[in-house]
Amino acid sequence: MAKRDYYEVLGVSKGANADEIKKAYRTKAKELHPDRNKDNPNAEKQFKEAGEAYDILKDAEKKAAYDRFGHAAFEGGTGAGARPGGGFGGAGPGQGDFASAFSDVFDDLFGDFMGGGARGGAGGRQRAARGADLRYNLRVNLDEAYRGLQKTINVPTSVACDACDGSGAEGGAEPTTCPTCSGMGKVRAQQGFFTVERTCPTCSGLGQIIKNPCNVCGGQGRVQKDRSLSVNIPAGVEIGTRIRLAGEGEAGMRGGPAGDLYIFIEVAPHKIFEREDTNLFCRVPVSVAKAALGGDIEVPTIDGGRSRVKIPEGSQSGRQMRLRGKGMPALRGGGHGDMFIELAVETPVNLTARQKEILKEFDTLSEDNNPETKSFFKSVKGFWDSMKS
Repeated sequence: MAKRDYYEVLGVSKGANADEIKKAYRTKAKELHPDRNKDNPNAEKQFKEAGEAYDILKDAEKKAAYDRFGHAAFEGGTGAGARPGGGFGGAGPGQGDFASAFSDVFDDLFGDFMGGGARGGAGGRQRAARGADLRYNLRVNLDEAYRGLQKTINVPTSVACDACDGSGAEGGAEPTTCPTCSGMGKVRAQQGFFTVERTCPTCSGLGQIIKNPCNVCGGQGRVQKDRSLSVNIPAGVEIGTRIRLAGEGEAGMRGGPAGDLYIFIEVAPHKIFEREDTNLFCRVPVSVAKAALGGDIEVPTIDGGRSRVKIPEGSQSGRQMRLRGKGMPALRGGGHGDMFIELAVETPVNLTARQKEILKEFDTLSEDNNPETKSFFKSVKGFWDSMKS
């Protein structure tokens, strides 16, 4: 019985591109899978027929030969691309290539779960493994965050082995092709109609093995070591600021690229100042007399200086005054924030008899000098009167 035209099998035109052919095969594979067609005795045959067609049409050279010579190009003839007794490029359709054809689609559909999408470079071999990124938590005080600084940190990490120059082989010898996967980095196992692809257990996906591992690093190409690094902390950093040092993370295996080091900033609480973005707040206690009479006070600033602040007469607790430009610097430029002075009127304690006498006299004479108190108790009296009525 003559074979059906491959384009007809997949339901595509002769001018279909690679993406259209792949999409058509995926549709056919799902539609004709024997597990979905247990009542159809021809499903398995049609399923394999679609895989055979896709195996030819997905390959540019095989497709070109098929377009020119048809099925004869793969039946041991002498046409272009054919080999005597072997068909095009070795095994003909239906002699093992169907599994490869379906594996491509299987990888596309399920590669994220089975690792099929992890191929890299020719032959599917992975590149040398990149080192892991590292995190370092660095605690600074508010003064250091204001000024910025250079700080030396010690980071325990993996570094390239000096004995083998990071190759993992004794004397820096070149690795050899892995015999298990033939350098592919992956091995395949047939499970019914599915071909499952897994990372090669012998070479861990690298495609190469080392016959004589380095005695110092055991073939890893890296060793554990504490590293001292100088870090530039810019002025204005705040909690959560992240600094990236490219290539300063863990060394890669067998000469692979190093990861990155991420430094996360923590800013310790300050005894005097509280921070909110680029603004600073300073709570300053003042005496009752100073709040009532007004006057000047001297307050500290984050740069180590001093500023004189005039307290208005009759100031109450919670009153704020602003010192422009005396806050924290903006991390990415744009000047400084402001500093806010918040007054906290302090009630005197441990009074002497004479002080108490003076305060009692003052309280008697100052009934009309406390408008807020007078207004509050007037409202209270009105509330009580309304409750009685």
